[in-house]
Amino acid sequence: MSSPSTLRPRKVAVVGVALSDTGRVDEATPYALHAQAARRALADSGLDRSVVDGFGSAGLGTLAPVEVAEYLGLRPTWVDSTTVGGATWEVMAAHAADAIAAGHANAVLLVYGSTARADIKAGRRTSNLSFGARGPLQFEVPYGHTLISKYAMAARRHMHQYGTTVEQLAEVAVQARANAATNPDAMFRDPITVDDVLSGPMIADPFTKLHCCIRSDGGCAVLLAAEDYVPDTAKSPVWVLGSGTAVSHTTMSEWEDFTVSPAAVSGRLAFERAGVGPADIDLAEIYDAFTYMTLVTVEDLGFCAKGEGGPFVEKGRLLRTGELPVNTDGGGLSACHPGMRGLFLLVEAVRQLRGEAGAGQVRKPGGRLPSLAVASGTGGWFCSSGTVVLGRA
Repeated sequence: MSSPSTLRPRKVAVVGVALSDTGRVDEATPYALHAQAARRALADSGLDRSVVDGFGSAGLGTLAPVEVAEYLGLRPTWVDSTTVGGATWEVMAAHAADAIAAGHANAVLLVYGSTARADIKAGRRTSNLSFGARGPLQFEVPYGHTLISKYAMAARRHMHQYGTTVEQLAEVAVQARANAATNPDAMFRDPITVDDVLSGPMIADPFTKLHCCIRSDGGCAVLLAAEDYVPDTAKSPVWVLGSGTAVSHTTMSEWEDFTVSPAAVSGRLAFERAGVGPADIDLAEIYDAFTYMTLVTVEDLGFCAKGEGGPFVEKGRLLRTGELPVNTDGGGLSACHPGMRGLFLLVEAVRQLRGEAGAGQVRKPGGRLPSLAVASGTGGWFCSSGTVVLGRA
């Protein structure tokens, strides 16, 4: 490796990505899934674990990421444990890229793993009505305002304000499932129709079951490194071109507009810093715990105007072969959703840019591989957002 330049910030690339076993994983612990994903990502990069001097982890352990790093046998000199829900990993990737660019770290490993599905099946955990009852949340908890009801209320506002229909929301689930059909790792691959979505059991009006993400087990890992390491990596780099982060609210009463997510800010910042615009993007990986999240994030990232998300998604544009391929692995609605899914968005974006998605590979006119992708994670109930723009060499 050459010595880092003192004249300019170092370029940062994603050099390794991997999934652990996903879907139905009954015999593994969350720590084991972390380790499995980390080993696979390092193998994917072709780099030795000794180069890893930065580590990011959230959601596991008493002192994350210290506890998880110890389990993996790492002694990092740069760490991050930012926890902002599903947006955690895009925010961490932004932090890691900044640290590497500044020379505070050389190679940062981000790892996540969860046995959310297996734990419920085995009775090791139960559901809860609220994230907590302290601080500002105490004013909503007595009214039984669950997480899903918050998303549902926001969706209803969009429907009221812009005429968005439940059929248009259902199209998001239908197209996610169609994308999952070509992903051998997807938990659900059988096709569904709009009628299937609408006829399912009601969870929180307007969301029926298929409007909601699945519950799965699984983990993944992403290794980011300075440009100095790229000549030694096993595969072509995928460069981090720009990123943005934003937070919005905790209590629903402080959310100024239910039809605008914080991706409107994080996306704008990421595109500005990358020097590109929405029209340049070949595919988007978007956090989709519920169908409305996909629709409103498509608007807020600038792929269509505010209020036009319904007509935009109903024309098959989100399909792998569509105008804007979205959640090309099937997303949280069909592929996997073990908890804070944001890191999976980065893995899928990198695989697509590398041309490693097999039957699910996005191809542009003339058969060329995509050049630019955006991964946008949302946390809480539209409380936070992180957006990362990635580009192929």
